[in-house]
Amino acid sequence: MYVQELEPVAGSLGLSALVASLPLVIVLVLLGGVRMKAHLAGLTGLLAAVLVACLAYGMPLGQTLSGGVQGAAFGVFPIMWIVVNALWVYRMTVRTRHFDILRRSFGRLSDDPRIQALVIAFCFGALLEALAGFGAPVAISAVMLVALGFDPVRAAVVALVANTAPVAFGAMGTPVVTLAQVTGLPLDSVASVVGRQTPLLALVVPLVLVWLVDGRRGLRETWIPALVCGAAFAVAQFAASNYISAQLADIGAALAGAGALVAVPHARVPATEAVRTSVLTGARSEELDEEDPRGEVVRAYAPYALIVVIFSVAQIPAVKDWLAGATRTFDWPFLDVAGPDGEPVGGNVFSWPIVSTGGTLVLFAGVLTAAVIGVHARVAVKEWLATVHELRFAILTVTSVLALAYVMNLSGQAATIGHFVAAAGAGLAFLSPVLGWFGVAVSGSDTSSNALFGALQVTAAQQSGLSPELLAAANSSGGVLGKMISPQNLTIACAAVGLAGREGDLLRKVLPWSLGLLLVMCLIVVGQSTAVLDWMLP
Repeated sequence: MYVQELEPVAGSLGLSALVASLPLVIVLVLLGGVRMKAHLAGLTGLLAAVLVACLAYGMPLGQTLSGGVQGAAFGVFPIMWIVVNALWVYRMTVRTRHFDILRRSFGRLSDDPRIQALVIAFCFGALLEALAGFGAPVAISAVMLVALGFDPVRAAVVALVANTAPVAFGAMGTPVVTLAQVTGLPLDSVASVVGRQTPLLALVVPLVLVWLVDGRRGLRETWIPALVCGAAFAVAQFAASNYISAQLADIGAALAGAGALVAVPHARVPATEAVRTSVLTGARSEELDEEDPRGEVVRAYAPYALIVVIFSVAQIPAVKDWLAGATRTFDWPFLDVAGPDGEPVGGNVFSWPIVSTGGTLVLFAGVLTAAVIGVHARVAVKEWLATVHELRFAILTVTSVLALAYVMNLSGQAATIGHFVAAAGAGLAFLSPVLGWFGVAVSGSDTSSNALFGALQVTAAQQSGLSPELLAAANSSGGVLGKMISPQNLTIACAAVGLAGREGDLLRKVLPWSLGLLLVMCLIVVGQSTAVLDWMLP
């Protein structure tokens, strides 16, 4: 048995924390400073984590490598299993041109560009985040806005800022699932607290979007539909994450926000020519004038309806228990680790949710989608393999980062850093969202940030007397605000709208909003850690 030690370097917690932080520092410097490709930075950081575990912490090489393999396995299944199948569904709709029909359908909902930004960037973007994540919402939303006549820069900025509130529950809840896995906290507990933080952002973001589209006039004329949309989104996200399923939180929120927006009379008022002239500086796509058969419109919406139905059915107690029966739990080979207190750690046991995981449910929805929209089985398989090929570097990045996180957690490196950070005491509540924000800003992924810092947040919380669930959730909730300034997302946005090389321009436009909303989240977490807002917690 390997027993974790908190102060392996010269008996000093400070020196040990400095050495333990080397893998993280290396990854962040390579990504943010050197601008190395994410998968290469992840692999380099993993190598550093292995060396620190073996040389500084004395963890046997066999156990170190075994822990890393377990992290990589979790990165493949269930995390990338979800992303691959969700993106596969989207690729099939593109191939059959049903996605074009969906885009035209959105464009006809309103001729007001401010309402179009809410429908496409905020609501539909949230649905895309729920199904795929990893930059897909920004790219697709920005392209759709440009097709409606938005200036490319404005379209990219709107898409980036909109991609905030849904991120913590994106890709079928992948970030919070990862957070629960690396921290050992129950998924329901973590999702519940996140669901009492990010909905507050949803109240603000739609108002920010109409300001970005049309300034003070936009806020004055469309604040009612923006507020109604945000409130509906927030209520649905809170309800789903607390009482239904974290995997369905964004899907329910996106549909609720869109439904509420369409129902508000103010949203259906035609835009004045002055608004359209000042906002829509680009050329409106002539495709929007095409009429699509009603049956084809229904089929375009069918894939997303199928996913909602399948995930809803999967939450029925009898069905949920039946699906969970296929889960396999076993002792992970060549791994026998105990914490500093001598108790075995949770990483010694590995759970494999073969059927009940979100990725398998999306796969079922994908098979039905292929039948509904008319994709031949051979073509569907070809698209699935093409999706895997498209995501090959993302898969390598996620697996390497999770392997790094597992090595750091199992060797005791995260525990050492956590004990050291805990010296911040009450100030830790303010710093927790900042740490998550920094992790996402550099890595471009709330999932990766949670994998890197989740266990550290929990350890620090335990040492400082704060709620582990609160600080773990704060890591994810603060992280969503780093998404809009991550080099990965800025590059995706620029590439989507033809602004290659202008990432700096976009960064200058979105950075103030990122920092401002981060400050709001920090104050929320501080309030929830004290008597001021502790009534908000479960």
